[in-house]
Amino acid sequence: MPIDVSELFDWLVDGAPGAPNAPDVVARIGPMLEASGVRVCRIAAFVRTLHPHIMGRSFVWQRGVPGAEVREAPYAVLRSDTYAQSPVGRVFADRTELRVRLDQPLTFSSSELREWAAAGLTDYVAVPMVFLDGQGHAITLLSDSPGGFADDELEAIRKVVRPLSRLAEILALRRTAVNLLSAYVGRDAGERILQGHVQRGDTEHIRCVIWMSDLRGFTRLAAQRDSADIILLLNRVFDCQVPAVDAAGGEVLKFMGDGMLAIFPIAAEEDASSVAGRALAAAQEAFGKLDQSNAPLAEELRLAFGIALHVGEVAYGNIGGIGRLDFTCIGPAVNLAARIEGLTAQLEKRLLLSEAFAELLPEAVSPVGSFSLKGLDAPCAVYEPR
Repeated sequence: MPIDVSELFDWLVDGAPGAPNAPDVVARIGPMLEASGVRVCRIAAFVRTLHPHIMGRSFVWQRGVPGAEVREAPYAVLRSDTYAQSPVGRVFADRTELRVRLDQPLTFSSSELREWAAAGLTDYVAVPMVFLDGQGHAITLLSDSPGGFADDELEAIRKVVRPLSRLAEILALRRTAVNLLSAYVGRDAGERILQGHVQRGDTEHIRCVIWMSDLRGFTRLAAQRDSADIILLLNRVFDCQVPAVDAAGGEVLKFMGDGMLAIFPIAAEEDASSVAGRALAAAQEAFGKLDQSNAPLAEELRLAFGIALHVGEVAYGNIGGIGRLDFTCIGPAVNLAARIEGLTAQLEKRLLLSEAFAELLPEAVSPVGSFSLKGLDAPCAVYEPR
């Protein structure tokens, strides 16, 4: 029976309707190839990505396993001998097809291929997917049928890879846009921008917990260190805070020199006390990471920062000039958080809480006192965790 992959080819050309993302596409390709007569038992698509920490992603389908597994690889993989000696590494570098018969003495040896050969698989083919910008990516297919892939099966695979490469590039570009927006403006802000919130003044009012932090003694440090050292110090400080905020459901909006602004949105149906509790736990986790970072260092090399937590309504969205926008939040609540954060150094406190925040967690806080703050007519009560 001749192999006819026209249905799969047309489906890919049409943009893979019904499969909105890369895992869904790969999960559909395997069964559709099998239905066409291509005896494939495993498919893995490897795509490089533009992300601060992730070098690339792979999408793996196996016969009998629903869906496709998503795996991520750090940049360290590129420097490893395992990657350099792998068939995928060869295809990425040469952008040429690589076929290895697993039921015969191996002509290309790698631990991965040896394992598959030992498991009884018979054939392996890696086909490059070259994007329009010249970048090389790859898809690999394995067979467990006697004799491996026939010539007409290989031709069918090559035919399918042509539209798959274009679709993979579209999906990769969208993924890159999401990655970059998430890295530079925040996860939620990035999603809003992709959804079309791009006009200046396109804002909404939301209630949230506001996190404002600042590095202690930054002016002194900047005068004593060169710019490269300062950047390393700032990264060290933010490494203590950003993961804690992200893990607690917060959104880092902005780095302002040595300071950081983050929010924890409170949905209409959400318990504000629960959100406040997560923000407080995140602040305490950040200080725990700071203590671990400081522990092996001499006193003069140890860093410190203060955090203020407040809860209130902010204007959240696009602000800026024509041609240059910033997705951030503004409002009196943000200003108050900044004023309270300024008190942390004066009072030699790591963490201060506003009265509005303290009202959400009355049993977890203790009063510090009332203080006059710039721009406020009346003294402001502040609190700290018990």
